[in-house]
This record gives sequence, structure tokens and C-alpha cells, in this order.
Amino acid sequence: MTTSRPHASSLADVIEVHLSSNGEQSVNDFRVLVVGAGLGGLVAALALRREGFQVDVYEQTAVLGEVGAGLSLSLGAQDALSEVGVLDAVRSKASVTRHLARLHYKTGQLLSGAVDDSDGTSADPPGATVPTGLQIHRADLHEILLSAVRACGAGIHLNRRYVHCSEREAGVAAHFSDGSQAVGDVLIGADGLRSEVRAQLWGREELRWTGQVAFRSVLPTRLVAPLLGAGGRAAVYYGPGRTFNRYTLRRGAILNCVGIARTDSWEGEGWTTPASRDELSALYEGWHGDLCELIDRLPDGSLMKWALFDREPLSRWRQGAVTLLGDAAHPMLPFLGLGAAMAIEDGLALARALTRDPGPVGLDAYEELRRPRTTEVMLASRLEGQLVQGRDPSELTLGEIPSFNRRFYESA
Repeated sequence: MTTSRPHASSLADVIEVHLSSNGEQSVNDFRVLVVGAGLGGLVAALALRREGFQVDVYEQTAVLGEVGAGLSLSLGAQDALSEVGVLDAVRSKASVTRHLARLHYKTGQLLSGAVDDSDGTSADPPGATVPTGLQIHRADLHEILLSAVRACGAGIHLNRRYVHCSEREAGVAAHFSDGSQAVGDVLIGADGLRSEVRAQLWGREELRWTGQVAFRSVLPTRLVAPLLGAGGRAAVYYGPGRTFNRYTLRRGAILNCVGIARTDSWEGEGWTTPASRDELSALYEGWHGDLCELIDRLPDGSLMKWALFDREPLSRWRQGAVTLLGDAAHPMLPFLGLGAAMAIEDGLALARALTRDPGPVGLDAYEELRRPRTTEVMLASRLEGQLVQGRDPSELTLGEIPSFNRRFYESA
């Protein structure tokens, strides 16, 4: 394990021996420490607890509140959420996709897909032509998962910033900035793009800025309903150096807008850097009239921006009793809309693998299943952005675009 902490060089070997000697340990006595209370960490905690594991989740923020905006749930993610018992609750908060329209940035011409003129409430979209299926506000999904995790008896510990982990004779200890520690049999790093668990395992690496900035806003759908004629409820505009995606959330009540644009400079970090309508309008000047007017109608103070950073895929996730999950293992660019889905799939796969073998074999089985799939999706998402922003979309061969590969969106 790459770390400056005392005795860290022996962590993998010590815990490998401990876990191998306890292969018959009952899951009811097996404690899993999850670092990070994001979507992937919560799905892992819920799935593990439902199998009888002792689970504690540690989150660095003091309050879990409304963060982010919309996200898509692929069929694979929906299957995972169904298995952990929350899909009905998710559907009650989500919007259902019938079709996804891909539009030309200037003319609004339909390049592929079909116009979705539904209201986003149908539970069974007949004739669906896109495998994404559901869109939900991240905060709604997070609240559903958090409630389920608490209800099933897992521990949720807030204001606990992870610092490092160390070996113990009977497990692994997580150490936090307040001086506290927690001891378990395995530790799961689900702490996101800037994962401290990943940094300890594999060394701290510089994030690569992609030259792209994403802008997001949500607003009541009724305020812009006349502007959704091109593409209907769910559509993405393709253009050189730009994309703009919009779809409804909360059963059609609000519209989620995400513009991604190449730019020459970036200052600041985080998900809540304020942006202005003038800034966004300038980037999309000359685009389809409905889109330009939509941008002009975004509410004051609703527009945020963040830089898109990338990493290269890891060749290994686990060391000893510690492994990675979600963005900590495979941070995704947003062009396929599969970042959250891959983390959700990870959580269920981890629980299944540890249930079969609560030890290093289980951790390796999880990684062997998930690392090839997530690496492929990670690289495909990068390619998607390069292709759809690379030239005028009328020149694209749409079949070459990774988002047309249904396999990415279905169950692993």
C-alpha cells in the first residue's frame, strides 16, 4: 500500500493472512466499513446489510443535503435498485423515458431517436427506443437510499473525514481527522473522484483536466414547455465543441439542463461554482432558437458549473482488505450518463461477491467482475465526448457512437 503512515507497507500482507484464515467467518460477524455516503456507497451498504453483514458508513460532510441535479438510471442500475428493494420508491420520484432525441445544434433537426411527447409519468413506456429508462434528481435518489440504509440497521456516521487505514491483528482500522477510528474486516473506498482511500492504495495522482466545463440548472418545466417541441421531454443537442442535454425530473415537474462545453481556462473546483446566463449564452450563441431562449429563461442564481476531470483506468483496485467502488475506482465523464449507474451496479456486485466468500476471494471476485466492465464504459464515455463534439453532427455516423451500444445500459 502506497502511504507514509507507519507500518503501511505491511498492511496488505498482514490482512491477507488474517482474511485467508477466516474464510469461514459468518457474514453476521463480518463488519464492512464503507468510506463515503454517496450513491454507490449507500447501495453497497444496503445490499450488504440485507445479506446480514455488519455495516458502518463514514461520511466527511456534517450534513447530507441536496447536492447535484439530474441523473439517468440504466436498466442495469434499475435491476440493482430492484434487488435492494427501493425501485418502487425510485419510480415514484423519477421521470420515465420513452425516447431520446438527438438534435442538430443549429437546426434542431432530429438526427436519431424520436420525439418524446409523454408527460414522464408512465410506469411502462411502450415502444421505448432508449435503454436509459428513468431520470431522477440525485437528491431524491440519495434520500431514498439513505432512508433504506438507516431502516435496515446500518450505521451512518457524519462529519468523519477519512485520513488513512492501518492493519490490525483482527482486521483493518480506518482513522479519521477527529482522532477517532473504526475497526472492521474490510474497508470499501467509495469516497469519490478525489478518493483518499485510492490515494493511500495507489499513490496520489494528479487529475487531468479535460478542457471541458459542465453547466447545470433545474427549473419548473411549465416555464419552458413551449420550447421543448424539438425533441420533446428528453433531448440532447450535438454540436462542435458543445453538447446540451435536457430532460424532466420528478415525474415531469422540473427540467434538468446540462451543457458541456470546451473552454480554454478554468478557475476553481467543486460542484457549486456560480455561473451566469450571459456566460452560458455566449457559449451557445448561434445554436437552435429554442435552446437559446431556454438558456435566457434559466432562473437567476440557478446556474452552476464545474470542471470535468479525468483519470486513467487502474489495473488493480484491491490491496489486502481494502478495495474501491464507484468514482473512487473508475471516475466517469458524463457523456454516456452512466457514472451513477456503474457505482450502483458496483454496490450490488460487491455484496454478492462477499456473500459468497467474505474475504479476499470475495473482494477479488467483485473486482474481476466489475473492473473490465467499468473500464470499458469509462473509456467509451471519453470517446463519446470526443466523437459528438468533434465535428458537425450531420457528418457523424451515429452507429459508431458508444451511446448506441445497448450493452452498456443493460445489466452486467
